[in-house]
Amino acid sequence: MSNSQRRASRLTAVIAAVGACVAFIISPAAAHSQQQPITAQLSANPAVALDAFAQQSSSTLASSSRDAAWNVRESLIAQAGSLAAINPALPEQARAQIDQTFEALFPGLLAEHTPPAPAPAPASAPAPQSAGFDYGACPKDAKVCVDIAGQRSWLQSGGQQYYVAEHVATGKPGYETPRGTFYVNRKVKDEISYEFGNAPMPFATYFTYNGIAFHQGDPAYLSHGCVRMHRADAERYFNDLRVGDKVVVY
Repeated sequence: MSNSQRRASRLTAVIAAVGACVAFIISPAAAHSQQQPITAQLSANPAVALDAFAQQSSSTLASSSRDAAWNVRESLIAQAGSLAAINPALPEQARAQIDQTFEALFPGLLAEHTPPAPAPAPASAPAPQSAGFDYGACPKDAKVCVDIAGQRSWLQSGGQQYYVAEHVATGKPGYETPRGTFYVNRKVKDEISYEFGNAPMPFATYFTYNGIAFHQGDPAYLSHGCVRMHRADAERYFNDLRVGDKVVVY
């Protein structure tokens, strides 16, 4: 006997056994009343074998009750595993066709026997922020800090910075910005400098009584003593600061 003949014989035997077993599960009487096993209709072609198996499965499922359907499905799935002897891909294909027919005949029963998806793991708490910000010599009770060496400034509340002006310009040699502790004493939104040729000083927030202020200006060049900063930074300082707020320059 050739290999193809032996393969066809195995397929015939497997499918016939599946049909007989399914008929026995559903009803012994029905098994005797049905047509003879479909062995004569089988082919060694995997597609034909799969179609025959699917037709037999559909007939079996249609005659079963919903209560017994799940057990029938499990039996059919187990029997479909024997199709691997013909082609390793057939069991999974047969399972898909069984479930497709099963869902059409018994809607929702597959879902009833499918375990619910596990609940998603709770979101982990965000990692605490590292204390990486350099507060330098600025005390916690200051509202504004100016780091001359770093050419930076920031606003803080309760000792924690909440807004940083990353690039500022303090006084050039001969016009150094004074170091020390000061307090905001007045604010002028559209200020000009009469001392330096009516130079504009928008959003001026003064913290000394001799003309030193935070204001808008190009931080790429050192100043005549004021703390120059980009417009967005100067405007934020102007809006956030109040007369009496503590300013520390170090």
